[in-house]
Amino acid sequence: MLPAHAQFLPDTHREQRVLFIKFPPTPENNRLVREMSSTRWSHSRRMWYLPDTPEHRNLLHVNEAVATGKQLLGNIYEVNRAPVKQMIEKLQLLGRSPNTIKTYTYEFAQLLYALKKHPVEELGPERLRAYFLYCANELKLTESQIHSRMNAVKFYFEQVLKREKLFVDIPRPKKHSMLPKVIDKKDVAKMFAAMPNLKHRLMLKLCYGMGLRVSEVVALKITDIDSKRMLVQIERAKGKRDRYVNLPQSVLEELRAYFKQYKPRYYLFEGQGGGLYSIRSVQAVFKQAMQRANIRKPVGIHGLRHSYATHLLEQGTDVRLIKELLGHKDVRTTLIYAHVSKRSLANVKSPLDEL
Repeated sequence: MLPAHAQFLPDTHREQRVLFIKFPPTPENNRLVREMSSTRWSHSRRMWYLPDTPEHRNLLHVNEAVATGKQLLGNIYEVNRAPVKQMIEKLQLLGRSPNTIKTYTYEFAQLLYALKKHPVEELGPERLRAYFLYCANELKLTESQIHSRMNAVKFYFEQVLKREKLFVDIPRPKKHSMLPKVIDKKDVAKMFAAMPNLKHRLMLKLCYGMGLRVSEVVALKITDIDSKRMLVQIERAKGKRDRYVNLPQSVLEELRAYFKQYKPRYYLFEGQGGGLYSIRSVQAVFKQAMQRANIRKPVGIHGLRHSYATHLLEQGTDVRLIKELLGHKDVRTTLIYAHVSKRSLANVKSPLDEL
């Protein structure tokens, strides 16, 4: 069964053809999308997606004529092709990540495609305001999607064209304040116990045991692990910040057994042909672990990092130390875990219990 009023948008994501799913974000629609086979969540695009295969297109009745992300760039009129190149070059000079460059290019290209032959540099505040209203009212984009599109367009006008006051009178929609989804400690243990494959189990244990992002787990090198000092160096993480995290004592024996069995050469977790293990594969491992442990909570692999932070807080760990372990720039980002911590909620007694 499909979500109500769902749209399927062909595009490219992580060098693969995919179908992004756009739908009204109701609890029932969210449940239906998660239950669809092969669905994945894109953190960079804040959307669910499926592999773009003939089978999925036939099942979902998706027209082959709809342009993908790369085709979209090819369909932009000549008058607006130079601005795309200028923006990409500016992002590269600023050292932005490949994901950021891809997202900004895609979002900016959507505006250029809509403009057809009208030069983008001739747009003023009123035309831009009308475009974002169109995104909200006609395209039915979510608050996060509109923010993403605004960030890309704003970057072009402010960083490339140096028009810093163009967006002063264009309001941004208020984002949905989402609490992190946390997995109970007992369920985390069940998940690990359900994974017989040593490599897969160790990946998930390090995600949870060190509070790592999935991108950080696949980027771990053998030389990053200092078993004498029981520390692991996380290099060039989000925001290009290095940090150290504690190596859990409980994984030492498994790590040694893993080295003997798999003999990794450079990265701690390598693909079948060597080199980086794919993020998508680790996400699939997590999904399989959840299914084997019979955990039906709607949460992605990033939930292991959220659970690490929340469980540390419940153990009484200082929030400023958790901030450093997670690599957060601002402690206010870390404080969100106080809203889901059982330690803080347990002190509140319902007045119903006093009747």
